[in-house]
Amino acid sequence: MSRLLFCLGAWLSAGGLLADEPSGKPLFSFGVIADCQFCNVKVSKTAQRQYALSPKKLAACVEHLNRLDLRFVVHLGDFIDRDFESFADVSPIYDKLKADHYHVLGNHDFEVGDEQKAKVPAALGLESRYYQFRYHGYRFIALDGNDVSLHAYPAGDPRHKAAKAVHAKLPAGTPTWNGAVGQAQLAWLKKALAEAKRAGERVILFCHFPVYPENVHNLWNAADVLALVRESRAVVAYMNGHNHAGNYGRLAKRHFVTFSGMVDTEQTAYAVVHVHGDRLEIRGFGRQKTMTLPLAGNGD
Repeated sequence: MSRLLFCLGAWLSAGGLLADEPSGKPLFSFGVIADCQFCNVKVSKTAQRQYALSPKKLAACVEHLNRLDLRFVVHLGDFIDRDFESFADVSPIYDKLKADHYHVLGNHDFEVGDEQKAKVPAALGLESRYYQFRYHGYRFIALDGNDVSLHAYPAGDPRHKAAKAVHAKLPAGTPTWNGAVGQAQLAWLKKALAEAKRAGERVILFCHFPVYPENVHNLWNAADVLALVRESRAVVAYMNGHNHAGNYGRLAKRHFVTFSGMVDTEQTAYAVVHVHGDRLEIRGFGRQKTMTLPLAGNGD
């Protein structure tokens, strides 16, 4: 009997039917910020994007999150806008977070001079443009939606030429400011999802660009990513930024959450996600909505 209980406990902690703490508290919590998008540009008070206010918003957000018990914080892309030197202004603020903190690459992060584009991942502390980490029966996968892109590489780079060819084959009017996940990254994602399933882990994906619902902001190859997501029973949620208004969809018992952009208006936007055994509770602050997302079992 003791061996049976040990095996059951190991399965639960590895991502089976995860149970809440005896106190009813979440298993763990993490913070989410999208589109800080700072640049030192003055705009009218009625402009939608209040770029110059982002450091003040970010500092207040960090101060708040540091008072909470968080496993990590993730910024979902577009940390800056236009000016490479802006990284030096907002990175020290973000780095004051006590919890582990991560970045996802956004399109505006690459809206810098051609000679600086290759330096962007390192400026955000990224050793790899896409990566994964694990915690408490969950696998978190950060994707690079700028893998195939018209803004992430210098004009003379072969990858820029390849992206132009990809975009030319897309429906007329497809925005140039989105991007795609390349074939090598798709293969990596498929392998990571298979590993998660074998380990009995639940998966949450992070990306700057959405894939669902259908939207002008979606990845160029949203269908390819969505196919892998739907194929994997391990995936419970996909979280992204890019569409500053925010959005939500549910498909095949998976949640697709677009977080509101911090840069918009004089009001802030960020969230804390409380992970429970049977649900994700998103506590929104500022313009970010509060949501409760029920979780299906790994076998559903």
